[in-house]
Amino acid sequence: MDIGGRLFVLLQFLLPRSLLTALVYRLTRIRSQSFKNFLIRQFVKIYDVNTAEVAAAVPDDFATFNHFFIRELAATARPIDTATTAIVSPVDGTVSAIGSIDNDMVFQAKGRRYSLGDLLAADLQDVETYRNGRFATIYLAPYNYHRIHAPIDARLRAAHYVPGDLFSVNAATVRYIDGLFARNERLVCHFDGDLTPYVLNFVGALNVGSISTPWTGEIRPQKSGVVTDCALDQATHSLATGKGDLLGWFNMGSTVVLLFPADTAEWSAEIHPGSVLKMGQRIGTLSGNDID
Repeated sequence: MDIGGRLFVLLQFLLPRSLLTALVYRLTRIRSQSFKNFLIRQFVKIYDVNTAEVAAAVPDDFATFNHFFIRELAATARPIDTATTAIVSPVDGTVSAIGSIDNDMVFQAKGRRYSLGDLLAADLQDVETYRNGRFATIYLAPYNYHRIHAPIDARLRAAHYVPGDLFSVNAATVRYIDGLFARNERLVCHFDGDLTPYVLNFVGALNVGSISTPWTGEIRPQKSGVVTDCALDQATHSLATGKGDLLGWFNMGSTVVLLFPADTAEWSAEIHPGSVLKMGQRIGTLSGNDID
């Protein structure tokens, strides 16, 4: 029996999750040079962060700890698989679950699933688009690179912010809380590509101070309220996204859930729960054409 995992989940129900997240938000944005440098150095030491691939000097070139957390990498650090029908990982992270959507149910963990309707918080047409499709859930640990990139060429059609809770999304919480990814706050982004549409869900979590995209700006957590259609700024950022282009970032760690419709995508055989991914590596193939 996983006593430690169960206790961790129980503790989360007792903790003031929103208050803790707000506190972390403030601490990670303190601009005191000595304070932010201390946090960055300790983080690099504890998590063995590869600073050689970071585009800026660590810690001096970062104004706050959060600026370091959402750091850019050197241009050559993450090669992108450019084959036309290759689906690439949108993030650095670990596969939590991957496979086929069972009718309208998405696998979370052994004995636990959640519905497309709950995840997307959208109309029935969106659910029908992804019924019996493909999904991939990728967990970003605190030490991972935290920017999210486009898995295929496509155009952003809509983004919906869904208020929700702020449970952790680590493995223990995934095992024990029903419908976790449809329960936490999230930003649901709908894209239309030449070969297929897809959805990328930014799932918020404990200590994730906010979610940001080039089109929406920073979105702070809201525990309650209604689903909001985000205004998309097209003046400075085109809605067209090439494979590997920046889609946004988590201000602290979390999870992405990627969806493709039925008969449009197949996951690579070597990608499975527990696989460690780098952004830009091939994780699947768009159906109907041979890979270049």
